[in-house]
Amino acid sequence: MPVRPLRAGFQSTADLSDVTFLDADNVSLVEEDFNDTQYSGFRATALWEITPDWRVTVAHSRQSIESGGVFFADPELGGLDDLEIQRYEEDRLEDDFSNTSWTVEGRLAMLDIVYTGAYTDRETEQRVDYTDYLFVGQYLPYYICDGSVSYPGAADPSGTCQAPNLYVTSDSETTVFTQELRFSTSAENRWRVTAGGFYSNLELKERNDFNYPGNVAAQPFGPFAPNFPQEGYTSQPGPFPADTIFRSDIRCTDEQFGIFGEAAFDILPDLLTVTLGARYYDIEVDFEGSANGSFCNSGAAEDANAFGTDLNDLYDGDGSYTFIGSCNADLRQTFTLDDSLQDIQGAGLSASQAQQVFNAVRAPDTASTDGFIYKGTLTLTPTEDLLFYAIYSEGFRPGLLNRPGGATNGAGFTVPFELESDEVKNYELGWKMDLLDGQFRFNGSAFCVDISRLQTTILDPSITNLFFSANAADAEIKGLEADFTVAPYSAPGLTVAGAFSILDTEITDVLIPTDDVVEGSDLAFAPSFQGNIRVRYEWDLNDTLGAYIQPQVTHSASKFTDVIEINKLKLDGYTLFDLAAGITSANWKFELFGENLFDERAQISGNFVNDRARIATNRPLTVGLRVSYDY
Repeated sequence: MPVRPLRAGFQSTADLSDVTFLDADNVSLVEEDFNDTQYSGFRATALWEITPDWRVTVAHSRQSIESGGVFFADPELGGLDDLEIQRYEEDRLEDDFSNTSWTVEGRLAMLDIVYTGAYTDRETEQRVDYTDYLFVGQYLPYYICDGSVSYPGAADPSGTCQAPNLYVTSDSETTVFTQELRFSTSAENRWRVTAGGFYSNLELKERNDFNYPGNVAAQPFGPFAPNFPQEGYTSQPGPFPADTIFRSDIRCTDEQFGIFGEAAFDILPDLLTVTLGARYYDIEVDFEGSANGSFCNSGAAEDANAFGTDLNDLYDGDGSYTFIGSCNADLRQTFTLDDSLQDIQGAGLSASQAQQVFNAVRAPDTASTDGFIYKGTLTLTPTEDLLFYAIYSEGFRPGLLNRPGGATNGAGFTVPFELESDEVKNYELGWKMDLLDGQFRFNGSAFCVDISRLQTTILDPSITNLFFSANAADAEIKGLEADFTVAPYSAPGLTVAGAFSILDTEITDVLIPTDDVVEGSDLAFAPSFQGNIRVRYEWDLNDTLGAYIQPQVTHSASKFTDVIEINKLKLDGYTLFDLAAGITSANWKFELFGENLFDERAQISGNFVNDRARIATNRPLTVGLRVSYDY
């Protein structure tokens, strides 16, 4: 990571010659290979066969991750060959999770019964360099510059802007509890039925402190009066640390209940089978907490609790809402469903403020959805080596509540309070074939997927300087995917295997009145072609030892990282070469392997959300030795 000074700045027609800009300095963070990760954990499984028909399996796993630095690079710093990045605050992560799962399998009369459940608990503590926000944070000078710079009135700006190094401290706790009960009739029956129920309860608690160290020294503002969270849910009472300009402290719950059933009938036994299934779902997502900042606290004796978002008030469903979007305490009033838009504006609010309050009073309590989805399959098996099928299936993702719900760009778009479920309809034709006396296996499918009300996350500072989600578009996916294996009798020990996918994706209709999504553009992370081929040759060294060699080639076409125009980045296509060779015995295996033999920088993922390209690549050339023993 190279040394690079960085300073705050802002667009202005004023003369800035009397303003002193202090540089952020990253000298203390500079080092080679500054990103490292350590994993530790264990897994344990126990099985109890109660009777020949009943058994119980319990499994438990724990894992801890400690990581430092980041695993993406800046392509503007000499390309991706050197994998360079500039950070101005320390990045670190501690991530601990535990999972306990259980399964009860048995038979009751003519029914097979499976009950399964799991409980997961995950906690993370993270510190993230947030300095990239400098490039999109239009209000940054108001946080870290002297008032004589940000509010000069008719005079020319003068004073000091502190270094723009910013960071976020993030603490989260997630718990997930799931249960499923399933009943099945015998697989030998001409009629076969599977039915059951599902329940899931997820709770996420997350606290993010957005820290601007320069605010403490900015005159005459810093330090601000102590900040405290809004009334209602909070994970930490406060006051906030002195560096913390803004805190988002939320709890999100997601409760799901479902009933499903599937029936299969052999129309022509061993030849033609039809399967029909349906699922009822009932989902409720709740959101509470607050996103509170230091606004209006300069020179104040106590926290004004102004601006930000009081989620405890917004999403309580009580038909009332207290306006907090002003430093004027007299304007921070409570309104109800009985107040008209004119009444709210008559209380001293601007037209846009009144409209936001009018909408907020009517904000939902939860994001709730229920309904049915269906599936149908027709299977044809003309011989033991051939199977053809046709599938129609439906799916969805549940909605959610937006933290900046009600924010507007003033040009016809308002961030929705509640995000609707998106839905998919899948049409698929597929085959599974063993040909040439088992020398050639070829499986594949052709499919078309219609997506309605596609959910996506947007960062568009012209609307709000917060991430929000919206049902942005309808889309369509057409594709073909297949895999094959060739093991010719004429070349004993030789196996050739591969797979490929061809995709044609398109935004077919834009649902939001902004320029963020463009009709006809590709979906994210959907390369037009992906494929791999692997050749393995095995031979005997003597009566007890065998050897093998296995080269592999993997290719992917280019792809985009987002459907949002201002947030998207195009990732280049790549081709990778791997090679492995080994010696085996009845119990032992020794393998020498080389991954990414030509040290290609394959662009795997990336983002452009802060107007700076950040690209994650594959691992560089890696050579190693694996030893395993079977007993």
